[in-house]
Amino acid sequence: MVDHDSGRLVWAAVGRDKATLNKFFDLVGDERCATIRQLSADGASWIGDVVAERAKNATLCVEGFHVCQWASKALDEVRRQVGNEARKGGMSGHAKELKDCRYALWRNPEDLTARQEAKLAWIAKVNSPLYRAYLMKEQLRIAIRTKGVLALTMLDEWLAWAQRCRIPAFVELGRKIRRNIAGIEAAMLNNLSNALVESTNTKLRVLHRMAFGFKQPEHLIALALLDRGGYCPPLPGRQAA
Repeated sequence: MVDHDSGRLVWAAVGRDKATLNKFFDLVGDERCATIRQLSADGASWIGDVVAERAKNATLCVEGFHVCQWASKALDEVRRQVGNEARKGGMSGHAKELKDCRYALWRNPEDLTARQEAKLAWIAKVNSPLYRAYLMKEQLRIAIRTKGVLALTMLDEWLAWAQRCRIPAFVELGRKIRRNIAGIEAAMLNNLSNALVESTNTKLRVLHRMAFGFKQPEHLIALALLDRGGYCPPLPGRQAA
């Protein structure tokens, strides 16, 4: 758990399930849980279930980064499907070319190399369904990055497009987004993301290397809280202020 206001790591525990998350809310207590107004997380249903039960006055903001990840996975599913169809049709060379286009499809347009731009142009010419899936991924990314009321309008239009696109992976993606629409829209309107948590996770991976040889995961958690939590315990040889 990371505090969005201070940027501090405030709690951690062993486990990744409802029981573990409930330990945090047990520690906070019902009275303080009722004062929580916003939380950010990915779209995991078990997180949403616990938040809805324990922090009834809070809005759970679903991180836009994870929504874009969902779109990238749907796009990759389409790429594999058209590649398999090409292979079954005796077009093994075509299937290999599609496999090599994976990173060109994943990357943001502004980050593409000249070679990757050429691959996208080739896809647009030879495989309309895959190129439409790519455009849908990009349009969703733009909507997520836009934020505010305009973003909500763009997302509504995208959902209508997904519903009629006849690309199974993106039809299902549209349904998944609708299931999580309240949290996604809350993140857009409040400009609240899980970037702070992801940044903390990156720093914790560095600490994890330092923790080789620790016998218990609680020792790593203590190190993490000391380093990222802003704690300053009295040290040997220092006078208390």
